[in-house]
Parts: sequence; C-alpha cells; structure tokens
Amino acid sequence: MYQISIQYFKIPFGELILGSFKDKLCLADWRYRKMRANIDSRIQKYLKGEYIEEESDITKLTKLQLNEYFNKKRKEFTVPLLFAGTDFQKKVWNAILKIPYGKIESYSGLSKKLDNEKAVRAVASAVGANAISIIVPCHRVIGCKGDLVGYAGGLDVKKRLLKSEGYLRDGQKELF
Repeated sequence: MYQISIQYFKIPFGELILGSFKDKLCLADWRYRKMRANIDSRIQKYLKGEYIEEESDITKLTKLQLNEYFNKKRKEFTVPLLFAGTDFQKKVWNAILKIPYGKIESYSGLSKKLDNEKAVRAVASAVGANAISIIVPCHRVIGCKGDLVGYAGGLDVKKRLLKSEGYLRDGQKELF
C-alpha cells in the first residue's frame, strides 16, 4: 500500500480535504459532501494507497494557492495534478480546466467541446465525480438554461464562488 498524505483545510466557504500522492495533488474536495465515501474509495483504489493525515509540500502549495485565490491574487492554479478516474472522466476534468476564471460553460457545451454532443449525462456524472474542487473549477459548469445545478459544496457555495470571480450575466446586477 502506498501513502496518500491528507490534510483538512478551512476556506471561506467550508472545509476541504486535500490529498497528495507522489508530489501531485489528487484530492481537494469538500470534506462533508454526500459522495465523500465513494470519492475516497475511488482515489484509494486507483492509487493503491491509504490516507495518512500529514502535511506535504503539495498540500502546503495548494493551501497557499487557494488562499491567494480567495484573496483575489490568483486566477489560475499551478499545482501539479493527478486525476484518479476513468479516461472519460479525465477528459472531462481536463476540459473543465480550460474554463477561464469568471466564465461559465454548460454541461451540453462541455459535451460539444469533447466532440460527443449526446454525452451530456455522462459529462454531468464526470463533473460530479471531480475530486479536485475549485482548482478543477466545476463550479463554473451550469445548466443549459443558465441555472445553477449540482455542486458538491452546495449550490450556495457555487453561487458564492462564481460571484467572487466576478461572474454576472450581461446586464445583470445580481447573480442568479
């Protein structure tokens, strides 16, 4: 069994569990999300590792960059990432990484960008399985009618993250 170094980290909108494996971030997820056990099981199985609560250079770097993000001093993250998932999930997560700060994309828009228009539900499922929240900005993915749908940290947190990034629709004074 390998070791996955984890730490709990409070941010302005809740608490994350951060995890690193071999000098890469494999986990930055909401500590109290509904799918916590499934996500943890998938990561540990995929990496053939077990969680050990300890700080690592990667979790230190992640905390620094998240603090910069919340203090409006960072719009992109440079932490090296390790995705624990299927090839399709990895494709979706890499597509999410391309959504710029303060912008949004719909699930159907992501499907089109992946050249698989009919895979909207599979894309939505992969977005929901994202275990590197905020850094892989799944909060920027919304419903096709512009509505806030699904977020591991809760819809209120999704709204607050988008608002903190300055996202407003054209002519809109308040978000959603």
